[in-house]
Amino acid sequence: MNQRAPRGSAAALPTPAQVAASPLARYRPLLDDWDAFAAALCRPLPTAVWAHPARISVADLASLLAEEGIVAHSVPWLPGALRLPEETRAGQHWWYCAGLAHAQETVSQLPALLLDLVPGQRVLDLCAAPGGKTAQIALALNNRGTLIANDIAPARIKALQGNLDRLGIVNCTTTCSDGANWPAAGGQFDRILVDAPCSSEGTLRRNPSLIDRLDPGSPERLAPRQRALLRKAVQRLKPGGRLVYSTCTFAPEENELTVADILAEYPGVVRVVPATLAGLITAPGLTHWAGRDLPAELAHCLRIWPHHNDSSGFFIAVLEKDAEAAAGPEPESAALDPADGDAWLPELAAHYGLPHDYWAGFRAHRQTRRGLHLMAADHHPPAWPKAEGSGLFFHRTNCRPPKPTTGAAMVFGPLATRCRIALTLGQRGHYLRREQFDPTPEQLNANPPGQVLVTYRGQVLGVAVLHRSGVIESLFPSRWSGCTGGGVVSNESETD
Repeated sequence: MNQRAPRGSAAALPTPAQVAASPLARYRPLLDDWDAFAAALCRPLPTAVWAHPARISVADLASLLAEEGIVAHSVPWLPGALRLPEETRAGQHWWYCAGLAHAQETVSQLPALLLDLVPGQRVLDLCAAPGGKTAQIALALNNRGTLIANDIAPARIKALQGNLDRLGIVNCTTTCSDGANWPAAGGQFDRILVDAPCSSEGTLRRNPSLIDRLDPGSPERLAPRQRALLRKAVQRLKPGGRLVYSTCTFAPEENELTVADILAEYPGVVRVVPATLAGLITAPGLTHWAGRDLPAELAHCLRIWPHHNDSSGFFIAVLEKDAEAAAGPEPESAALDPADGDAWLPELAAHYGLPHDYWAGFRAHRQTRRGLHLMAADHHPPAWPKAEGSGLFFHRTNCRPPKPTTGAAMVFGPLATRCRIALTLGQRGHYLRREQFDPTPEQLNANPPGQVLVTYRGQVLGVAVLHRSGVIESLFPSRWSGCTGGGVVSNESETD
């Protein structure tokens, strides 16, 4: 009998017979065990999350989940990640709302790790939405310096920015541009990620209905776009820099053949370098396909088949640019409007009892009339392409009284020493449902009327108002509302 699809999907998981009758059958000669491959595609995919390294350790996150009855397992080849039962919807839990974790499939977390990131590097995520990899990169850079997250679709940029805000990312500028035409004025980068749009064959376990929509012609149609993105990444990469090209498809046309074409266009300029992760089972990249001999160095690429690591399917190539290659132009920096940005910071620090030098590592600037954005002090947005957003939307100044955003509260809240209320379990539910609720006598006596930060189990959830009438009004974002004892903010998790 066919299994039910995971996480409430309307589509049923495919059967081995359906897999065998699909275009995926052309990969049979590449596999060590076709039956195991087909069987894996017919099983639900476990949910995976990673712990926000600046907010909670993976061990503490696992303990928190255990207390809520969620059994979490570490992933030997992926530090910081946990696998949860496939029925778990991470976005429907308070700890997800608090930005303690992000839902992202295990193999989708690998490209950021293989970038070999070091704080101080200038980094471009060329096809960034919905933002899981971007957030990984930002945090690997210690939330400092310059990261540019680009995507071609405006609607996807909105989802991307929502994830970055929840995770407190202040070192990232988002841009909405055709990555294949990224302008030279944007400068060059130490590291570039190209997680290319693809035929998504490897996501079948998460998207079961795909089995009926697999098109044998898709790889050939998509390959020119993928080559254009990878070509532009090579051009924008600094000499000696590294780029990672990844897809969630099995198709050689979109993987090895695309990389081979770019190697041929830039002989001696870029090379494929070995990539390994301890404990991860991979197959080498192809060096021969459809009668075509490919460069031997493509064996350094990683093919990740679903049955080897109980994962989705994935492809990764790590390329480095020759250190003697010609350097490109320096980036043109965007002109920022500091306006009255810094004027609001001392008031916030005084209200919440922050350390006197807390804002030294940040820059506040006015990007819209709604309020202020907060960036890492050493973040430098490029002039081109024009930014959709730089840093974290931080302080609403177009309302009376002005108020910090939820994302901002999660950033500075851990160091607040006043106007801070620790919620009970019952109060937490009211707060996340945007309801008014009564404070305890202790909470009422310890705080003056006005805006307060609210926490649960020591973790900041956002901002509320303690009214003189003796009730607490939730200011939790309406787009995140509905997060009760189990449930919440839209789960913009990354799957590919």
